[in-house]
Amino acid sequence: MNSVRDAYATQARILDAALAEFAAVGHAGARVERIARIAGTNVRMIYAYFGSKAGLFDSSVRFVVERMASEVPPEPEALAQWAGRLFDYHQADPTALRVSMWAQLERPEVAAEPLEAYLGKTAAVSAGRHGAVTAVDLLVIVYAIAQAWALSPVGLLRADGSDPASPDRVAQHRRAVMAAVAAISEA
Repeated sequence: MNSVRDAYATQARILDAALAEFAAVGHAGARVERIARIAGTNVRMIYAYFGSKAGLFDSSVRFVVERMASEVPPEPEALAQWAGRLFDYHQADPTALRVSMWAQLERPEVAAEPLEAYLGKTAAVSAGRHGAVTAVDLLVIVYAIAQAWALSPVGLLRADGSDPASPDRVAQHRRAVMAAVAAISEA
């Protein structure tokens, strides 16, 4: 039993270290040796559990995206509030967004939740009343709006003379995110 528990603990440490590494430098820039050192294990264990660096990256992408999906599930009848929660999620921990962006650039074939997760989200949004906009388009737009602050150049975020990291400015942008999604989803 201890070996099973140790195996899970080792895999969890590897995954945590990999998420930090992949979020910072992507798949191409990541070093398995560095991940092993940070995880307190060796390279052999990474290959034993994940098969390859690509397998570790793919597992990391799936883990972080599925975690985000479970922690911030769509709210079809309250899309503006959901966008606010997505915004908060990325503000608190940008790892999911960063790893997803690296996946889109380097390994787009794994840059997705399982199809079932997308089908569930689109079915939930389709059940809501959102006019002529398809559920897929609406989800894409909501994600884009909720993630825009984290993806915009800092120079643009400072263009109004404010500090984009100040709590007041972040709260103001969160309100703007929710207002934009409300306007789109009610149209």
